[in-house]
Amino acid sequence: MSLAANSSQGVNPLYWPVQMRRNIGVRGLFLVILAFIIAYGILFPGLFSVFGFAKFTQSWFPLALVTMAQAILMLAGGISLAIGPLVSLGAVIAATTMTQSLGIAGGTAAVTLAGLVIGAATGLIVVKLRLPSIVVTLAGSFIIAGAALLILPRPGGTMPPWVSNLLAGGTPAAFGLLVLVVLAWKLYLATPLGLSLYAAGENPVGTYRSGASVDTALIAAYAISGLLCTGAGLFVAAQTGSGDPVIGQSFTLNSIAAAVLGGVGFLGGQGTMRGALAGSLLLSLMISVMFFLGFTPVAQYIAQGLIIVGAVALPQIRGMRK
Repeated sequence: MSLAANSSQGVNPLYWPVQMRRNIGVRGLFLVILAFIIAYGILFPGLFSVFGFAKFTQSWFPLALVTMAQAILMLAGGISLAIGPLVSLGAVIAATTMTQSLGIAGGTAAVTLAGLVIGAATGLIVVKLRLPSIVVTLAGSFIIAGAALLILPRPGGTMPPWVSNLLAGGTPAAFGLLVLVVLAWKLYLATPLGLSLYAAGENPVGTYRSGASVDTALIAAYAISGLLCTGAGLFVAAQTGSGDPVIGQSFTLNSIAAAVLGGVGFLGGQGTMRGALAGSLLLSLMISVMFFLGFTPVAQYIAQGLIIVGAVALPQIRGMRK
């Protein structure tokens, strides 16, 4: 019996126990986030105003998207080192098309298509050639970064002013977009491909024998991941008002760190998307708090590096204790 058939008979009695197991550690993470929100609110009282909330969510939104992009692949048993270059590519495509002949609709379509096609092509190579995702995405990162530089060799281009005002103005539009993305993810999990995602990462052989299309689920995961990355690039371009071919450099490692902070494992099938989003929120809060505490840029980079190392090492330490 397929997973899709099982889903049509109602909620499996094992659903909630599995969800509780996947949420181990997330509850404690929420408490840490609450502590950082309080600290941030003390340092920046304007956080709780509409304008302050809007500005914070705008700084968090791109990281949240790329963390979702990375988490989708990690849940499926893969990983991507091309997250940052895809963000840069989305930014330069948006900045060079939206005020040109393609217009806003055409530019948005170009950004969307680029993310879907590159993501699907990457997934196809990983699945059909049985190559490690880390190798394929590492090679892809150089190709994508080169394409971004070909489109825009140096920072430039322009974004329509009203698009920048809409996405990065004084309203919490970014938070509204994030809510829509999360709802879309919930709907996707209700589809056969979504149901196969966790199972493909945790037990691909068993999932295949159950009748689910593992290869299709993995390719779809890479396509969605690519779309989220180029979408984040469009938003970054709206924030800055222009495009930059290297603006996404920091997002690759930060997406991994945020996902791991949120309890997403490297071996597939472990963790939840809400945990990954919580990890991205915690990382964003840490960066903001360091800024208001007067950390120098060098100190911020060192602290972020330590956070990344700690995020990767913490699950291993927990495993050794068990």
